[in-house]
Amino acid sequence: MSEPITLNVGGKLYTTSLSTLTSFPDSMLGAMFSGKIPTKKDSQGNCFIDRDGKIFRYILNFLRTSHLDLPEDFQEMGLLRREVDFYQIQPLIEALQEKEVELSKAEKNAMLNISLDQKTQTVHFTVREAPQIYSLSSSNMEVFSAHIFSTSCLFLKLLGSKLYYCFNGNLSSISSYLQDPNHLTLDWVASVKGLPEEEYTKQNLKRLWVVPDNKQINSFQVFVEEVLKIAMSDGFCIDSAHPHTSDFMNNKIIRLIRYK
Repeated sequence: MSEPITLNVGGKLYTTSLSTLTSFPDSMLGAMFSGKIPTKKDSQGNCFIDRDGKIFRYILNFLRTSHLDLPEDFQEMGLLRREVDFYQIQPLIEALQEKEVELSKAEKNAMLNISLDQKTQTVHFTVREAPQIYSLSSSNMEVFSAHIFSTSCLFLKLLGSKLYYCFNGNLSSISSYLQDPNHLTLDWVASVKGLPEEEYTKQNLKRLWVVPDNKQINSFQVFVEEVLKIAMSDGFCIDSAHPHTSDFMNNKIIRLIRYK
């Protein structure tokens, strides 16, 4: 083992050896640390590389082990690909291509499960009838909840590009409400007749819309129709074995599968 070297990659420090960094002489790192390309130093005298510091851990581990090890929930393949292209480590380029083919195959077969819940809630609000004259009113409101799980992260991203919350006068993609790459919980309300627009914001009530159709989802029937439309366009079909027919018809559970 050669003497340790500390690298500053995009502000993140790594310590390794010269032999590790030059293990692939034709790579960018091999050229930098064999003297073919000049290196920069930071204020502490560490070699500085102006690239993504977080992603560099996977590149450095490949130099150490010749294996590309990524976590199961890794979500930055595009960024990793750009960094791998920069460092030009040919065996790593090939390993990444194999990994992408493997992930693509895994994405083709997928399962989608949606559990639905609905309840009626009374909402109280004030109505301005004239200047300085207000009256207290109330109305029943339908409240919806959908718990969505899919083994396909890409499908949930597709769903997020179609469904939007309406809140405080703005539309925002449901993608920002992903709990993790495979789970999403949606909570929304149907429009309430006579409820002033500002009351939705005041009482933290979100409504759900489909874009670009600009269609509001005021019932589970409409929600199921729209989700089925999106899912089937992505190759899903209804799982005939699960759930029980009565649950599906009553809009309690939706389960779809995709085989490619």
